[in-house]
Amino acid sequence: MTNPSVPLQPLPADLATAETLLQEAVEEALCSGLSKRWGASLRFENLRLLPVAFRLARSLIAGGRCLTMIWPDAGAAALARRDGPDLAESILDFRQWMARTDDAAPVDLLLAVMPQPADYEEFLDVCESHSGSIVMLNGRLEDAAVGIGSVARERRRGFVASWQQAFWLQPLEGGALMRCFPGDWHIYRSDSDGYRQVSIQETRPDPETLAASLAGESSDGLKQQLDTVDRFLDGLRN
Repeated sequence: MTNPSVPLQPLPADLATAETLLQEAVEEALCSGLSKRWGASLRFENLRLLPVAFRLARSLIAGGRCLTMIWPDAGAAALARRDGPDLAESILDFRQWMARTDDAAPVDLLLAVMPQPADYEEFLDVCESHSGSIVMLNGRLEDAAVGIGSVARERRRGFVASWQQAFWLQPLEGGALMRCFPGDWHIYRSDSDGYRQVSIQETRPDPETLAASLAGESSDGLKQQLDTVDRFLDGLRN
């Protein structure tokens, strides 16, 4: 529920503001020492993630971190090296990372960009091979895992559970969800006059909690003003 003693956390008005919050949250999460595996996500359709990844990497490097960006496949890594020449020497795909020799330069932070369920095995190997911190940008590890054994399912669940979210921003039908470390999860409802914070949760809310928070007390709470959501999305994509 909403705690009146917790200050309001306004939604970012545009992508630049969202990225600033993301960068600050990731840096604070890494400095906290609470985990070595952190997720950061901007859950918007048609978002050009490559520039976002570059800006996050440069921000972390500027903060003094020795960083390598890793991508699930060779094609994505090659594209990143082409578009980010200043970062090219610090860009690898998963297989290149695993092929590194013992005399390779030490790396204290991996920035993994968009690993998906199909990349699970390779990404798990990457994570287990690295003793330092890992930031996963717009990754998706959850999978129904249909057709695999119970041992494999439990192993996958354990890996997924090893991650904490430093930053999360997601539009919802009739609202939005945001977490900015070290804060809690904030649920916003889209009203006719803009977004209104309606709930704060210590852990990521499940779909039922989200639906109840967005419905509010009115009988037509689920029929939100979608034009406000569209304006919010347009601002983040520009």
